[in-house]
Amino acid sequence: MKPFTRKLWLSSPTMHGDEQKFVQEAFDTNWVSTVGENLNQLEKEICRRVGCQYAVALSSGTAALHMAVKLAGIRPGDRVFCSDMTFDATVNPVAYEKGEQIFIDSERDTWNMDPDALERAFDLYPDVRAVIIANLYGTPAKLDQISQICRKHHAILIEDAAESLGATYKHIQTGTFGDYNVISLNGNKIVTASSGGMLLTDDKAAADKVRKWSTQSRENAPWYQHEELGYNYRMSNIIGGIGRGQLLHLEEHIAQKKAIYMRYKEGLKGLPVTMNPYQPDSMEPNFWLSCLLIDSEAMCRQVRSEKDVLYVSEPGKSCPTEILETLAKYNAEGRPIWKPMHLQPIYRMNPFVAVNGDVGADIFERGLCLPSDNKMTAGEQDVVIEIVHRCFK
Repeated sequence: MKPFTRKLWLSSPTMHGDEQKFVQEAFDTNWVSTVGENLNQLEKEICRRVGCQYAVALSSGTAALHMAVKLAGIRPGDRVFCSDMTFDATVNPVAYEKGEQIFIDSERDTWNMDPDALERAFDLYPDVRAVIIANLYGTPAKLDQISQICRKHHAILIEDAAESLGATYKHIQTGTFGDYNVISLNGNKIVTASSGGMLLTDDKAAADKVRKWSTQSRENAPWYQHEELGYNYRMSNIIGGIGRGQLLHLEEHIAQKKAIYMRYKEGLKGLPVTMNPYQPDSMEPNFWLSCLLIDSEAMCRQVRSEKDVLYVSEPGKSCPTEILETLAKYNAEGRPIWKPMHLQPIYRMNPFVAVNGDVGADIFERGLCLPSDNKMTAGEQDVVIEIVHRCFK
């Protein structure tokens, strides 16, 4: 096989032309800063599609998470239960407010926060009053169980739906289960504004507070009056135009991503691997990234340091490093699974709660993300599937 003539990306933006029309409107009307019709309409359309009352468009999903942490009242020394297997943007805002993250292990059904481990964490740390849960790779967590546990312990729930816009849990859209919820419009997400994110809530006072905080906390006075700390977090009307155009294609992108996932699932049959799991009776992911997990007995020897990795190729076996390096040789991009937060040097001294061994560390050791770009053709994906098969020969 020859390398792909064009790069096969993990997940890159897919533009349609509607985005340019809305951006041009911003230029034509001279609304190019942090107010304008694109922002107004983007917020309204997100509320309509997701099913929340209020949306605030911000400069990034991380900014939205920071605002959610502030709304939850996290102060120096406060502890917060957080998903362990996620990107660090999920948990960094706790550190911004000088709180302490306590990481909750994953469960195998969805790779998301384990409700049993969360319940155990409340037994160990009964004073915790906030939980941040991420929906990994577009797959919802067991959100009803998580919500029930939070209500039982009078804890505020922040749902990080950055990766799961358009996914549903028991026919309800993700991004609505928390007291405060976050989506991302970063360049690699299911729809993108090139950057940006949004805070979603049904609490008008909370939404108004975030609008104020995100525009430097200016008071209603004839001069610049400031009575509390503010931030430059508001999305621009130009970025809002890109997001507004992209949102028109959300369902189309989800259908394309699902087709990619199902094609991998069928094409990889017979190999000692499984796809990233979900529970079809209760959830419909947006299939943002297609991932695989190698069976334990089919793993060749692999050793990772903090920044380097070595493996020994063995007949009939493989490992994430071998597959990723082989994909790269053919000009295709894959990625390791998110390294769990409790294994990160910056957070390894933080508490970690698990009830079934270290599930997240095991998934990180044996899993990888496959090329999942919705512009990948069926023929190109067939080549990726053949590459994976050859790694196990």
